[in-house]
Amino acid sequence: MTETTERSNGSIRRFHPSEAGVRLVCFPHAGGAASYFYQVSRQLSAVADVLAVQYPGRQERRKEPFVPGVTELADVLVEELREWADRPLALFGHSMGALVAYEVARRLEEEGIKPVALFASGRGAPSLSRDDGVHLRSDEGLLDKVRELGGTTGSLLEDPDVVEMLIPAIRNDYRAVETYRHTPGPPLACPLVVFTGDADPQVTVAGAQAWDAFSTGDFELNVYSGGHFFLDAHAARVLGRIRTRLEG
Repeated sequence: MTETTERSNGSIRRFHPSEAGVRLVCFPHAGGAASYFYQVSRQLSAVADVLAVQYPGRQERRKEPFVPGVTELADVLVEELREWADRPLALFGHSMGALVAYEVARRLEEEGIKPVALFASGRGAPSLSRDDGVHLRSDEGLLDKVRELGGTTGSLLEDPDVVEMLIPAIRNDYRAVETYRHTPGPPLACPLVVFTGDADPQVTVAGAQAWDAFSTGDFELNVYSGGHFFLDAHAARVLGRIRTRLEG
């Protein structure tokens, strides 16, 4: 398959366009970008047409204004995703992306578009709000948090030009997550598959298990060794579970 980046006019990136019968929409973590899912797209292209979300305000969209909240971002993305719903949609989000994916799933189901699965990674249940005031820290304090979680390689954070570009997006995304408050409503109907690390300082296993209350569909919890970015060490196993669910 030709490895090209196919773009819509907005948020959707397709690194490996596929004719598979399902589309997997991937939502990045705080400060993250669509490129984080390049390898996901490559490895799952046989079973899914992977759509990686590029939030406004980063990489080639860096001149666009940020969307300040999780629910507002979900509203924007649902508008775009309707045009991709000619095939069944599955949603995969890590950390902040899990919250965004959940809010998108709620909106899709309200419109009668039931996702075939929601894969939520590295995030406790939506009702477990967490405000550590990270978005209010100094730039260095914000970077210390990123280093603690291991979300960006150290070499990138040592480049002042890169840091200057990353800081606004990271701060915006932490503000979005830390000010998010779950609005009660009907549970999802789609299957819910949760991934978490057993040493994640942000998420307890009990907090990950609490997602079970947010869908009437099948629930599955997968616990791996590691911290917040356990995905990096267990990519093959996580993608294997996603592949199995999509094939099923």
